[in-house]
Amino acid sequence: MINRRKFLSATALMAGSLAGGAISNIARAENAAPAQGGAGTAPGIPFSFEALVRRMKEKAAKAFDAETPELPEILSELDYDRHRAIRFSPDRAVWKDTAGNYRLQAFHPGWLYKEPVELFEIAGDETRPIRFTGADFEYREPLDPEQFKELELPGIAGFRLHHPLNTPDVFDELIVFLGASYFRALGKGNVYGLSARGLAIDTAISGPEEFPRFTRFYLERPTEGAAEMRLYAELESKSVAGAYQFTIKPGVNTVVEVDARIFLREDVERLGIAPLTSMFLFGENDRTGFDDYRPEVHDNDGLLILRRNGQRLWRPIRNPEALALSFFQEESPAGFGLLQRDRDFDNYQDTEAKYQRRPSLWIEPVNGWGRGHVMLAEIPADKEIYDNIVALWVPEAGGKAGSEHRFAYRMIWGANPEPGTELARIVRTSTGHGGAAASDPDSKFRKFVVEFAGEAISGLGADAPLQPRLTVQNATVKHHFVQRLEGGSWRAVVDVERKTAETPVEFALALQLNGTDQTETWMYQWSGNS
Repeated sequence: MINRRKFLSATALMAGSLAGGAISNIARAENAAPAQGGAGTAPGIPFSFEALVRRMKEKAAKAFDAETPELPEILSELDYDRHRAIRFSPDRAVWKDTAGNYRLQAFHPGWLYKEPVELFEIAGDETRPIRFTGADFEYREPLDPEQFKELELPGIAGFRLHHPLNTPDVFDELIVFLGASYFRALGKGNVYGLSARGLAIDTAISGPEEFPRFTRFYLERPTEGAAEMRLYAELESKSVAGAYQFTIKPGVNTVVEVDARIFLREDVERLGIAPLTSMFLFGENDRTGFDDYRPEVHDNDGLLILRRNGQRLWRPIRNPEALALSFFQEESPAGFGLLQRDRDFDNYQDTEAKYQRRPSLWIEPVNGWGRGHVMLAEIPADKEIYDNIVALWVPEAGGKAGSEHRFAYRMIWGANPEPGTELARIVRTSTGHGGAAASDPDSKFRKFVVEFAGEAISGLGADAPLQPRLTVQNATVKHHFVQRLEGGSWRAVVDVERKTAETPVEFALALQLNGTDQTETWMYQWSGNS
């Protein structure tokens, strides 16, 4: 699991304030020799994404070169506390003195970030390196700034882009690329929450997971008045080489269009496309074992899958007692994502974490993805500093060495990025011991209460023939009913008795009128604690 608190601390502290700075970084680098082997890194050679794709395909045919520039000893020995004392100097931000709508700040290498990342600027027909030195950062106590004053950095840990996202006169944080192939973005009014990755290799298999990383980025110099930002990246690991194009469109919901070209060097057991990583500690459906004044603690509360036929599957997230995997077989899905539907502060009561403002992230395939499945991995966690939820697309075929793939998709980050629907949505999942309130708890019995709300059912009277479409695996339904609540929402109540303790109970539930679904389909897995 990822320690999110350290990641967030690094993101917030290393980058410094929200204000921008000067472009001396590039000016110093104009006469520097370009990095060897790059895609169009020499002055006068126009950058081409297709040339980058060809280069990465050629690299995939060769053995992976794991060697990276070594960090100076003063950086390699940095611990967490000393690393977090390093902040980017606000007056050194790249592109601050231009008329463009973007500013770039760098993250300092060291501590967890020992493999440097290279940056290049694309400006017209020129592609030139962006280099940073110790002069671009502030070294605060307990560090001695004099030790870093003349330090030449072999690369950076990552970077972030700023843009006037919330108000026209402030360059807010917009998107961060930091660590392996991780990145995260914000819509208007959001605070950082879940992360995305460029690619996942062998997530939640019996063997170790492999973490490809972005090694180089090529950023188009922002032009005056341009709302979009485009950048490109090289991705590599032992099993894969890839070329990525990102087109960033800030807004109420920030859209990131991704064109990923992937070339496998070695066989991969589980190829994970558009992987999402989040945190769920406890919520209304799962509070077992947490003595906390806050009602809920999570970045996202559910996985939504939109099928091509318009059916919507809603799977509330859990914090299980043991690793839990769920697989949803699909063919060219219309989309999937991890969402934070609950936006009411009263349901979180956390003035610091602001969970009600964490972004949802919706993935919308652009080209046909074919057959495969959406995988949800839920990992036990006892603290909110851990990212313990993973959702990704696993293509049915394509894990063979020598295979190549193109996955184009649209990422929508924001408070409400999910597509509209006429179906009533699932707004609450609650659970407790089965049977009547006065009955003694029995570990084999469980009650599940699902609330649906939306125009499709809000106007129905209490006597409307709204019926549950319910399937249950590994349990016997002991009791169930549907009732209308004040305000027009509807509730389905299901009591079940589990058959085999070693096997999870799987649910699928929707409300129908005259045999037609009027609601999303509630999917759930009961594996013991909730």
